Amino acid sequence: MLGDRRNHGLSPIPGAVELVAMLRKDGVAVGVLTNGTTRRPAAQAGVLRHLGFDLDDHQVLTPASSAAEVCRRAGHRRVMVLGGEGVYGPLADAGIEVVPPEGRPEVDAVLVGWFREFTMDHLEAAANAVWAGAAFYSASQSRFFATADGRALGTSRAICAVVTDLTGVRPTIVGKPSPAALRTAADRLGVRRRRDLAVIGDDPELEVPMARRGGAFAVAVNSGTGHAGAFDHLGEHRRPHLVVEGVGELLQLYRDGTG
Repeated sequence: MLGDRRNHGLSPIPGAVELVAMLRKDGVAVGVLTNGTTRRPAAQAGVLRHLGFDLDDHQVLTPASSAAEVCRRAGHRRVMVLGGEGVYGPLADAGIEVVPPEGRPEVDAVLVGWFREFTMDHLEAAANAVWAGAAFYSASQSRFFATADGRALGTSRAICAVVTDLTGVRPTIVGKPSPAALRTAADRLGVRRRRDLAVIGDDPELEVPMARRGGAFAVAVNSGTGHAGAFDHLGEHRRPHLVVEGVGELLQLYRDGTG
């Protein structure tokens, strides 16, 4: 789906609703993995259902979903979050104490997500935490995300750039194209990454690299930030296995039994 620069005014990409419905009818496990953290995964699922997608709450994942898993594995108990409920909600649901970016609290990690309201005080709190040894995570390091009006800046990268410049510490990405995001998606779907998983995406820097590194089947659609020649400069092992103009074409391939 595409929306405006604040992820509002959403509308489905042509063919997407039909493709999800057909896959579910055929018993194929389907998940939606977005790098957006404006909403909790369950709230995002509700938006998708309102647009006509046949999806349950557990089938929608965000970087906060994989962040919760990463923090659990690392033993982080207190995490400073720069972002709204869409960022901190899944961590709180996982039993992790969420700490606001204020002052100099002792925390195990800092997580940066969608946060257009950030201030110098928030940046200072995050930098102090990282200086004190907190692990540093970013929901996304994408420069842009696709909207119906073209490209819009991602806030995670902008915030992390300041913290990295101050501290010298680069963030670990927990959203696409990280292995953690792919692992979380595969685990949620109950499939093996290297044999049973296909990844469909429209950003040359996200879905295809994530799929190829993780051994999944990579499908590129030209309905977002990518375009027909976006992968031509890449080596053979970094290119998508399949390139289609849009999800509608992918739907037709699946209907014809050639996908």
